[in-house]
Amino acid sequence: MDTSHASERDLQERIRAGDERAFDSVFRTHYAQLVRMGESILRERAIAEEIAQEVMLELWRRRESLEVEQTFAAYLIRSTRNRALNHIRHERIAAREAAIAATESRNSPSAEEEVLGIELQSAVRKAIDALPDKTREVFQLSREQGLKYAEIASVLDISVKTVEKRMGQALSELRERLAPWLSGRAGAVAGPEATERKKPA
Repeated sequence: MDTSHASERDLQERIRAGDERAFDSVFRTHYAQLVRMGESILRERAIAEEIAQEVMLELWRRRESLEVEQTFAAYLIRSTRNRALNHIRHERIAAREAAIAATESRNSPSAEEEVLGIELQSAVRKAIDALPDKTREVFQLSREQGLKYAEIASVLDISVKTVEKRMGQALSELRERLAPWLSGRAGAVAGPEATERKKPA
């Protein structure tokens, strides 16, 4: 058996049994890396530290049912990435809701406009869901999570060029699928990604 794998399994068993020294070993080994991962997404070290601490505390709280299929590094980085993205999503949702509330009284769409808006949203969602998995993931990280190409590359461990290629594929497919909706709506799909793509990484 690979010695590193055996060591990982031993740590997992010890933590599951409540061994605080084993947990401390994992914490000291991976904490700084988790903070760096969080900071690369959030651009705020204090929040990245909070998220890294939450990930480690959750590991300890769930120790009795702990199942690390690969390595602690992969398990913890994935957890940190997910929490960081959730934090961004929640912040953006809150900001969007505040903006909507601020303009709601000034923008009262007609019933026809509401129906068209709902239909367009449904068409866009179906088109996004139909994208290949890797292409859709890049598109959603950019459009829905608001990450820059360099940040997406860091999160997915791919090159910026690969991010650009997948985004280009996503936009091309979306334009084709949404062609009936794009009449008079130039740039509706391209949005900020087109501008981002022109910027140097």
